Amino acid sequence: MKALDDVLAAHGVGVRPLYRVLDLLRTGDHDLGELVRLSTAPRRSVEAVLAALGDDLDRSGDRLRISPGVAASYLQYRAPRYADPLDEAVATHELLPKIAEWVAEVPSPLAALDHVQATPETVLRRALWLDAQYDLASTRLLFLGDHDLTSLAVRAVCPSASLTVVDLDERVLAYLDDRGGREIRTVHADLRVGLPPSLSGGADLVFSDPPYTPEGMGLFAARGVQALREPSEGRLLLAYGYSPRHPALGAQVQRSLATLGLTFEAILPGFNRYFGAQAIGSAADLYVCQPTAKAKKMRSGKAIYTHGPQSVEAAGTKPALLEKLKEIAGAGGLALESRPVDWSISGPEGDAIAMDLSADPGPWLLRTLLGTNARRLALLVPNAHPDLADQVSQEALASLVRGKYALRYLRSTPDNRHAVVVAEAVEHQDEVLTRAHARLANVSLDVPEDLTDLRLVDVPRHRLAELL
Repeated sequence: MKALDDVLAAHGVGVRPLYRVLDLLRTGDHDLGELVRLSTAPRRSVEAVLAALGDDLDRSGDRLRISPGVAASYLQYRAPRYADPLDEAVATHELLPKIAEWVAEVPSPLAALDHVQATPETVLRRALWLDAQYDLASTRLLFLGDHDLTSLAVRAVCPSASLTVVDLDERVLAYLDDRGGREIRTVHADLRVGLPPSLSGGADLVFSDPPYTPEGMGLFAARGVQALREPSEGRLLLAYGYSPRHPALGAQVQRSLATLGLTFEAILPGFNRYFGAQAIGSAADLYVCQPTAKAKKMRSGKAIYTHGPQSVEAAGTKPALLEKLKEIAGAGGLALESRPVDWSISGPEGDAIAMDLSADPGPWLLRTLLGTNARRLALLVPNAHPDLADQVSQEALASLVRGKYALRYLRSTPDNRHAVVVAEAVEHQDEVLTRAHARLANVSLDVPEDLTDLRLVDVPRHRLAELL
């Protein structure tokens, strides 16, 4: 067992999760993902333990266990575990089966948005903890992104809570409206662009599970501060995890939060568990932050994700593609950087405008068409963009903006990885569509009450057809 002892010794005082790996292998069979999630040990550390077990490890497909004949010799590594009363309450709670059903049916995670699905137990754990710590019945709680469906769990635990979810993923907003019966307010936004004005300074609590880059954590935290009614009296709750093998990453994030003027009221280790994120042990802490009176509010965003064309390391669009885009747009075309359009102000106006949306995760195309007023637009998007996927998708997009633009789709243009959407202004434009940055209450009298303080660019896509 010397090889195993060497692996354990290398982990110092943080060895307990590896003892849990050994307990799991000794008492049953598990796949690698389960070993990571149930122990909270990083995948590389678990793999080191498996390699050190050598011939004592039985493999049956992807199932792993210590051979029964030698299992007793591993009792020496058994570790005592603290039984958290909240974990016990979650395991027997009547809501857990319903939450598991919601999580099973939520739209699939998008790697480009750093989605990693929290377990149903974690979702319920969050709701119960929030209800125990705060008077949710008199609290306005804002979720910055909610692919995990924590808002649904909070609504089930405390039906009288005032809940709002802002998300970039249109699918999540539609799902929440469907499952929540519109009792949870849903608003569309790309937080790199800004927080919708109607959400600024209105929340008592903000909850978020942001991208785990320093840039992502800093941006979401800054938007959270902006959303709080009284920052120093409110609380900002953030999920964040890093591998104990790389503590410098955790230090970077904590510095970025402290620079914003946030104090760490508490850090609850391993509070969140996930299906995935094995590099960080499929677990993340819960940061309870209290903003100081001088807490800073970030004005603009940048690359914040770890995957895809919007990631921190992503390369920009090739200049040759942008030149071809200008040609398609026509005289006066202006090529912008690969970023979301700034919907916090009125979009650019002009005769012919070209925009680079090649990093569009899906929502930018529609929001650009809504937020930009020009005679002609040429928009560079991925060839696999969901709005261009088939005729039905193309017609659905065209139908939403037909009161403003007529659309043409140039697939595999300028190359086979991109497409160009050309929008030509129609003769008689719908005023609601041309005033996408005005409060809807100031544009039309015929607006659902829960949308009156939103701008058109803030309205979830699934509600636009009804509104227009």
